[in-house]
Order: sequence, then C-alpha cells, then structure tokens
Amino acid sequence: MTENITKLHEPEEAGRQDHAGEKYRRAFLLTLIAFIAVAGVAAWLWWRSPFNPMTRAGQSAATTSAEIEASQSATEPTATVTGSTAPPSDTALAPIQLSSQRMQSIGVKVGTVESKAISDEIRSYGNVQANERRFAYVQTRFAGWIRHVYADATGDFIEKGQPLFTIYSPDLVASEREYLLAKKSAAALQQSAVSGVADGAASLVAASKSRLQQFDIAESDIAKLDDTGEPITDLTVSSPVTGYVTEKNALPNMYVQPDTKLYTIADLSEIWVFAQIFQNDAGKIKPGDIAEVTVDAYPGQVFRGKVDYLLPQLDMATRTLPVRLVFPNPGLKLRPGMYVNVSLKLPLGQRLIVPDSAIFHSGTKNLIFTYTGDGNIQPLEVELGPHVGDQFVISKGVKAGEQIVTSSNFLIDSEAQLAAAVGAFMPPPPGAGQAAAMNAPTMTQATVELDTAPSPPQKGSNTIRIKLTDQAGKPVTGAQVNVTFFMAAMPAMGMAAMKTVVQASDKGGGMYEGNGALGSGGTWQVTITAQQNGQTIATKQLSVNATGGM
Repeated sequence: MTENITKLHEPEEAGRQDHAGEKYRRAFLLTLIAFIAVAGVAAWLWWRSPFNPMTRAGQSAATTSAEIEASQSATEPTATVTGSTAPPSDTALAPIQLSSQRMQSIGVKVGTVESKAISDEIRSYGNVQANERRFAYVQTRFAGWIRHVYADATGDFIEKGQPLFTIYSPDLVASEREYLLAKKSAAALQQSAVSGVADGAASLVAASKSRLQQFDIAESDIAKLDDTGEPITDLTVSSPVTGYVTEKNALPNMYVQPDTKLYTIADLSEIWVFAQIFQNDAGKIKPGDIAEVTVDAYPGQVFRGKVDYLLPQLDMATRTLPVRLVFPNPGLKLRPGMYVNVSLKLPLGQRLIVPDSAIFHSGTKNLIFTYTGDGNIQPLEVELGPHVGDQFVISKGVKAGEQIVTSSNFLIDSEAQLAAAVGAFMPPPPGAGQAAAMNAPTMTQATVELDTAPSPPQKGSNTIRIKLTDQAGKPVTGAQVNVTFFMAAMPAMGMAAMKTVVQASDKGGGMYEGNGALGSGGTWQVTITAQQNGQTIATKQLSVNATGGM
C-alpha cells in the first residue's frame, strides 16, 4: 500500500520541478533583456555626453560658429568680423618688413644671385667591354686544308701582320698557275706584229691577277709569284689587326670552306665602357660630353674619353640607363670585364645660380625671397634648372646681383602668409608674448603704443586705445588709425580664420580709441597702421593673448 502511495506522489513531484524550471528560464530571459536595455541607454548617454571626443569636437565647432555669428552681428559700428574657410596653405604671400633684431633672432642670412660658368658632375660605375667596331674575323675566300697553325690559343696577343696559319688550296694553286702562264704568254707575245695580240695577252694577265686579289691574296705574295715564277702551295694567312684572340677554330689538317670563321681578334687600342646612370640624369647627358674613369689596379691614373651613345632601353631591375663611353687604351691597360669608377663632366655654360638653402619648396611652387634692404623681403616664384652640387640653377624669376635670403626660409614663408592674410606687413609668430614685450615699431615716423580695456583683452567686446607720438615725443593728431586682429584657421578644431578690424577715432592728445569684438580667446596677431594725409606714418605688429576660451 505504501509503495502505491509513493508511486502516486512521484508524478506530482516531477510536475512541480518542471514548473520551477520554467519560472527560472523566464526570470533569466527577463534579466538579460533588462541588461541589454540598460547597456543601450548607457551607450546613448555616453555618446551625447561631453566626455565623448567626437561630441566635444562637434560642440566646439558649433559653439565657435555660434560665437563667430554673434560677433558678426555685434552692434559696434567700428568692428567687423569675417571668416574664411580657405586653409592657411592657400594663403597668398605678401612682402614683409622685419627689424634688424627680428632678422637676427630668427637667423636670417643674405646672399647674392651669381652668374658664372658651371659644370655638373655625375658619378657612377661601369664595366669595360671590347669595342665591337674593332673586331676582326679571319676567314678564307677559298676552300682548302690548314697545314700549320701559329696562333694556337685563345687569349694570345697578336700583332698586325703576324702569321696565323698556312693553308693549301687546289683552287688557289690553279689560279696562281693561270697567272704565271698568262704572264709568260704576255712576255712571248709582247713583240708580236699581229695587231691586238699583245693587248689581249696583257688583259689576260690583269684578269688572272684580279682573280688572285679577289681571293684576298696579299700583294707581297703576288710579288713573290712574280719573283719565283712558282706557285705558292702553302699560303700564309696573317692577322689583319693588333689585338687579342677571342675565338679560335683553326686546327692542323682541318678542311675549311669560305664560310668557316677561323679566328676572332679584338682590337683593344680603343675600348667601350658601359656606365649605369639613374633615369633622372638621362636628360643631362649628350654624346661628346667628357668622361673619366679610374681603376683600382692603377691608383692615381685617370683615363679620359667621351660619351658615345645613350642606349634606348632602361634596366627595369635597377632603374638605370646604360651609357656607352669610348676611351683610347694606350698600353692596353683597360681590359674587358674590368670594373671602373666613372665620372661624367657636363658643362652647363653661363647660368644663374643660388645656394640650395635659398630655395623654398612650397607645394607645387618653388619660392625665393629677395632682400632689398631695411628688412624688406619680397617672395618670388622661380623656375629651377638642374641641381649642381649644393647649388640650384635658376631658369627664370631673378637677375644676377640680386640679394636673396639664404636661411630661415620656412619662418619667412609663414610670416609672408600671415601678412597676406591680414592685408599688411607680417606680424611676429604666435606666442611671442604680450603687447608690451613687442613694442618695437617697424617704421620711424611715429611711435605706436597699444592698450585695451579690459587688459588683457577678452573674448567679446573690448575697447582698443592707441597712443601716437612722433620722434620728439609729441602727440600725433589727425591720423587715421586701423587696428586689425587676426587668428589663423584651426581645421583640426573646426575653426575658420577670424579677423576683426577696428577703426580708432581721434580723442585728442595723440590718443585714438575704438571698440571691437573678439570671437575667441587665445593668441591674436595684431597689425596697427596709422596714416596721415594719405601716407603711412607708422606700422606695428604684435601678438596679444585674449582670455575667455575658445
């Protein structure tokens, strides 16, 4: 009975366990969904929070834009704020004027454009090769058998006219006999009374002799036939040039045909050198240019030759162009296969040259800065010729004798860009200090002093005060004073260039005052210009630091 009751309770226990598991799974799913929702909300809040760098950049750009618009809409009648989205690299260059102290502090040096005869030099390496135009190939113009070989090894040095081998040719011997018989007949018929017989005999002699000459028989061998009256059975073949045997196929008792090449002899009295030059130097070289080579085997000795030909095919592996040079080779010191050092002398004639430190490469332009005295510097675009040593050839843009800046060109280019941006002479570089530290006038007719309220100036509205005094310290009145504040663009922060122009009115006693709004805190470049009767009497550049943040 107890056993049956136990069995009845088992299904109920299993049902309760299944129901508990289902509740556990539902609770787990609800917890997981809640966790995902919380994570999404946290991510969204972080994205919109000020701790996100992207949000900070966007808010900074939006805030800056709003501040600039607010500054532009300011009601001050003497202040104007303008913005430009052009990057500083696109800013035009303007002439600048620097004080002697400023030039010394940034290390400006002045040189002169020179006109003189110059030459370029290209150094490379090369290998000696035999001159293909001076190869001699020894063959016979008749068939026969070689009897004796004198030049019996490749690499032997052979003088011109030195015997190479002897050959017996039945065809040649028959032609020699015909020649001798024709001569004998001509001698017998020379006194003949029959008209034309003597002339016919003489023509036979000439024809037979011409046949021997067509066989390339030397005149000395024909003279020997005339002297001995006997045919030459073993004809000696001599070397046509002086040189080295580079190929030998002649062997004793060998039967040869007219198409059999027996010897190749290289005349090394003039050799080739193949030099390797880079493709950017190819336009500088022309046939006839002077070339020199040196060899480690002969220290201190220089071999002189000339450029013969620029080969048409560039070596794809080394990106070099082979140039063929021709050199006389007295004493046969230069041997095929030698490695040599090559120097090409390239005369360029009378050209304008400047030190390479005087050239400033600005994007697609090449600039030079001319110096006209009293700190006046003018940027000019020039066309460059070849680079010779530590100098550049100038094709267009300057004249001989002009003074140029030869150092600190990067700083001068930056100042010229700023000068063009503010429409006046270039101010000192950012971070140069407070206005009081930069009170060094660039013109001597009047002294300029700047003051602001508040001091230092702040982001937003400011009162600008200018004091003008002459060299004697007396107040200057009746002048038109413009004060320009300029801050370069900062693309990384989404800020465009900012400019504020203040026209200060005459308050008497040499004091001038105007109001202007600055669109941001930070370092501003300030240019003060005073004019009287249409003439500029004072110009001053300085930097001021405004408070208030970006």
